[in-house]
Amino acid sequence: MEAEAAKFIGAGLATLGMIGSGIGVGLIFGNFLGGATRNPSAAGGQFTNLILGAALTEALGILAFVLGLLILFS
Repeated sequence: MEAEAAKFIGAGLATLGMIGSGIGVGLIFGNFLGGATRNPSAAGGQFTNLILGAALTEALGILAFVLGLLILFS
């Protein structure tokens, strides 16, 4: 296998972490909305956890994207 082909395969595999990030953010917001409709009085207290969890999940997706770019252009 040529080195250029291995770079493309490695970069593609490294960016697969973005799929998990998208699924994670969807689950976080979906479960928050489900819990907020069941108990609206507790939704305000959980909003900070919602934003923190979404930000950390998105950070992992961005990290996977950056690692893919680093593999591709190194």
